[in-house]
Amino acid sequence: MDTLTHALSGALLARATAPMRPTAGELTSGVRTTVGFVAAAFPDCDFVLRLFDPLTYITLHRGVTHSIILLPAWALLLAWLLSLILRQRYSWRAIYSMAALGIAIHIAGDVFTAYGTMLLAPFSSHRFAIPFTFIIDPYFTAIIAIGLAAAMLRPQGRRPALIALLVLGGYVGFQGILHSHAVKVGEAYAENSGLFEAEVHAFPQPLSPFNWKVIVSHGDDYQVASIDLWRNHSRKPPDPASGILGMWERIAAGYQPASAAKWIRRGRFGDTDSQRYLAHEAWTQDIFAPFRQFAAFPALNQIEPTGNGVCVSFLDLRFTVPSLPPSLVFGLCRDSPAGPWRLEHKQGLF
Repeated sequence: MDTLTHALSGALLARATAPMRPTAGELTSGVRTTVGFVAAAFPDCDFVLRLFDPLTYITLHRGVTHSIILLPAWALLLAWLLSLILRQRYSWRAIYSMAALGIAIHIAGDVFTAYGTMLLAPFSSHRFAIPFTFIIDPYFTAIIAIGLAAAMLRPQGRRPALIALLVLGGYVGFQGILHSHAVKVGEAYAENSGLFEAEVHAFPQPLSPFNWKVIVSHGDDYQVASIDLWRNHSRKPPDPASGILGMWERIAAGYQPASAAKWIRRGRFGDTDSQRYLAHEAWTQDIFAPFRQFAAFPALNQIEPTGNGVCVSFLDLRFTVPSLPPSLVFGLCRDSPAGPWRLEHKQGLF
């Protein structure tokens, strides 16, 4: 989830949990809102990992700063720093609980996306994910923003913020229902195709909560469809418009009703024997271990000759969107058939 939405969610939670009449030493409504905003943005400070290299960033992002085990320590550090910034008008004790709540709502928000969050870092690198919400969801953000704006019009009132949080919970629950429907579409396809041992997964997509990507995984092969659970008739081809509007239309046209879904086969190592041999060799290199650990649905992106050498790149099917270049494409290149492999970041890093 984007950092601004996280920060706004922390501010909204601060308003919803604020005491009706703060006592001496307690945070005022405005300060409490500011603390919630800052604390809920804090876990994304791990963006500094981008200074090292893209692969380090994607493999460690949502790690220790998003850990529920380390949450108390981060809240303590943040409360102390904010107390200093506020020139000790408020003690760290007065700030601590709101700082902890802000960090907690950030972590909770990220769990509902497909990227995965290492809740138990540093003791485990397992990524927990309940993929109900796309990483940028304008409806999700709008609910928070409207609730926060309404709450700020009533300085001593918590009701608008509480209502917004309830609506937000209902929206996420609705997305959960849609996720279940998307999985059923994949299960029906797998059964009709005789893929009885396949695993079915569904991931939220941009523009609409009804847009979903369904992945039917069987061995090293995937069947992938982009579906729209709202429509019952096929979309018309988009006009060749340019700019943002044209891009939105092209993306939207990629999602079809389940009855007209276009299932596309993708292979982890390609389609031909020569592709599989070379892709498997690149995939198993030690320097590619971080991407192997991160990618949940890896697939061959392309094999590209480069003079006497070659580049082999892979993507994660979770991060592809119709009509857009894939994100998080990584690969390995070598300058000669017997030369050493080197790591390459090929494309895209949101």
